Amino acid sequence: MELILWRHAEAEDGVPDIGRALTGKGHKQAEKMAAFLRSRLPQDTRILVSPAKRTQQTVHALTKYFDTEPAIAPGAAPRAILDTAGWPEAGGSVLVVGHQPSLGQTAAMLLGEPATCFSVKKGSVWWLSRREREGDFQTNLRLVISPEFL
Repeated sequence: MELILWRHAEAEDGVPDIGRALTGKGHKQAEKMAAFLRSRLPQDTRILVSPAKRTQQTVHALTKYFDTEPAIAPGAAPRAILDTAGWPEAGGSVLVVGHQPSLGQTAAMLLGEPATCFSVKKGSVWWLSRREREGDFQTNLRLVISPEFL
């Protein structure tokens, strides 16, 4: 299974939190990352997105075909993100567009550092995979990239 974690791009400050929109810079970050992902995501990738406005705007740079998942809203627990994605049993590829610290906590859990929270920068992608090799399951960090490097 492939799990791609995409943090929303830069958003305006304000309340309510769920209604915060992307800034001009955020729209540019989302477009850069969407262009990068477009040629790399497997065709049958399931896309799961937080209901927050900033995540919805981020994913719209990539596609209009996705599922909004309340379970990955701001403050989501890592286990809720993994359960919603079906990790690791679902197979295939899943792109989760969500928030910090939830995405950083999820990556840390998968990489064996459950008491840690990795910093997932705005607009960045962390791409992980899980495979079985000689009866042993392995989680691999395949890619970490932020829009500033594209």
